[in-house]
Amino acid sequence: MNTVAETRLKRPGSLEKNPRLSQWLRVHRDGTVSIYSGKVEIGQGILTALAQIAADELGIALERIRMVPADTAVSPDEGVTSGSLSIEDSGVALRSACAQARALLLESAAARLAVPARDLQVADGAVQGGGRSTSFWECADDALLDREIDQTAALRSPGDYGVVGKPTPRRDLPDKIAGRPRFIQDMTLPRMLYGRIVRPPHNFAGLISLDDGKVRSMPGLAAIVRDGGFIGVLAEREEVAISAQRTLRLTTSWKEIDPPPRDVHAWLKEHAAEHRVVSEKENADVKSRAAKVLEASYTKPYISHASIGPSCAIAQIEGGKLMVWSHSQGIFNLRRDLALALAMREDAIVVRHVEGAGCYGHNGADDAALDAALLARAAGGRPVQVQWMRDDEFAWAPCGPAMALSLRAALDAHGNIVDWHHELWSNGHSSRPGRAEGPALAAAWHLARPHERPSAINIPLPAGAADRNAIPIYDFPNQRVVNHYVREMPVRTSALRSLGAYANVFAIESFMDELAQAAGIDPIAFRLRHLKDPRGRAVIEAAVRRADWNRWKPAEGRGHGIGFARYKNLGAYCAAVAEVEVGHEVRVERLILAVDVGLVINPDGVINQIEGGAVQSTSWTLKEQVKLGERGIASLGWEDYPILKFSEAPAVEVELVDRPELPAVGAGEAAQGPTAAAIANAVAHALGLRIRDLPLTHERIAAAISQST
Repeated sequence: MNTVAETRLKRPGSLEKNPRLSQWLRVHRDGTVSIYSGKVEIGQGILTALAQIAADELGIALERIRMVPADTAVSPDEGVTSGSLSIEDSGVALRSACAQARALLLESAAARLAVPARDLQVADGAVQGGGRSTSFWECADDALLDREIDQTAALRSPGDYGVVGKPTPRRDLPDKIAGRPRFIQDMTLPRMLYGRIVRPPHNFAGLISLDDGKVRSMPGLAAIVRDGGFIGVLAEREEVAISAQRTLRLTTSWKEIDPPPRDVHAWLKEHAAEHRVVSEKENADVKSRAAKVLEASYTKPYISHASIGPSCAIAQIEGGKLMVWSHSQGIFNLRRDLALALAMREDAIVVRHVEGAGCYGHNGADDAALDAALLARAAGGRPVQVQWMRDDEFAWAPCGPAMALSLRAALDAHGNIVDWHHELWSNGHSSRPGRAEGPALAAAWHLARPHERPSAINIPLPAGAADRNAIPIYDFPNQRVVNHYVREMPVRTSALRSLGAYANVFAIESFMDELAQAAGIDPIAFRLRHLKDPRGRAVIEAAVRRADWNRWKPAEGRGHGIGFARYKNLGAYCAAVAEVEVGHEVRVERLILAVDVGLVINPDGVINQIEGGAVQSTSWTLKEQVKLGERGIASLGWEDYPILKFSEAPAVEVELVDRPELPAVGAGEAAQGPTAAAIANAVAHALGLRIRDLPLTHERIAAAISQST
């Protein structure tokens, strides 16, 4: 039997860490409500969706909701905005907070009007009863909401929602569409200095020498900052800072590191430090029916975030206090690592989120924050903006890890899978701040008193990291899934949208098509034969129906394919159908996706997320790979790292399978793996041969055709 204390520990979402009502909202006399969330806007529309949840639970107009940008001084600590968890964590917490706030405001109104709460009439915060009226705004005071959330207030049922489930304009889009300044790269403060960091466009083991003679006399140069191997410049104007950075790069010598491996996938298999069986089940009787065994190996390269705008931060130190403006996805974790790197108390640092160029994962935003803080120590109280250059971003921001995968399966005489083996080799998929003993910030490793550079780690299952979605959702009587963790990192790696799910789903769904072909069964029927989950079956059937799969007209060089997964095996369901034409290169003409996220908060927002994920996955699958050279990363510009062009973007159609009776889950990463698999399967259908190494470039297609003849 649970004790009261044990029951209180089981608060949903982000309430466990942030249990006080006043951490989540403030009700103002002017008829507005400020909502505080620790989740940040990174282009996914989360602040709009959270505003919808708050408005409906409070029973007020959406226009009354003010979403306060995340700020360590005022916001609840919700960790990192990642893993498609914002709706699950912040949304659930906010529902409980707003439901209790509404109940408390009604109690206060009832007392003011001397009428039982059940007899009150309420509309948009206006309260009437006993022939008199008041409002939430008149009843509100800080003391009323200064209490723990006890979760006793009744939540509204989906049938009572007014704006949840309805298309709602994104709050962040008007400025972006109009080109008005909104991003941190656009932000200016009075008397602001401009900074650049002097690093080589590759990793290094230490500083040998620095000759700054040509730079010191530059007009407008404010300072050259050096701390061990960390070098930066401060200038009154940005172009002066850029010129000083470029000049110092040419006159500075660094100690080289060992070159990266030529064949990174073979290297990963040779350097695994830990071997963990993450799923295993056995039925010897069924296994004995195996009639045919197939094996296949797949690879994924290192992938860059490749944000259009490189990382940026602003820092200012006044009176021993540090203020940082950053597009970090985890402002509280960043504050903790800044405190470690700078030997400051956490309560002396405030990190305020400002939107930056799109990035789903861990790019250079946190690193740029420490860069700016280190330069701010030499700025005499003036704010400092540090903007990375394009080659800084490619060379120094973490990459999504390369992965090698080997799959083996056995079919019985009827074409049923009776045994399944899946092995993967990868570095860890997270080296974000706040998760190691020392700071996970690049500059901290180069200081005169350097901190140790942490290895990337893996989040444990069920969410997983390298092994995310490695456990098949299909129903197999025998299966064994092994994660071979590689601690040593030839390239700095961390979280990239969907983590290991992209490669694992690509491999699993490609192999499912290969097995279906070997069994002589239609790939849709083959999947449904091995899938009991009714929600999974429903999205596959919805995508196939929307794509008119059965009426496909074959033509030379054209193909269609399907991919399916439930993100993390506990989030959104997504099925994708791709239609491609293969000539000199692969062109994806059309993508059709069906998705089930449970209760849909904002249909337009979910569609935006699935469309964006599908287009990004198309770019990864057809074009993107970080190339390595003798000194490390060799992809330092768009010429070396091509991405999908607007003219190459496919038409994308999204069908929502709305289930208002089920909890809402995030949609931000659901499309990555299914889209890659659908494209790969469509290419195989068009060519009659399989390409198992990403990306599916012209060179790989030509090599596969050559090997098959």
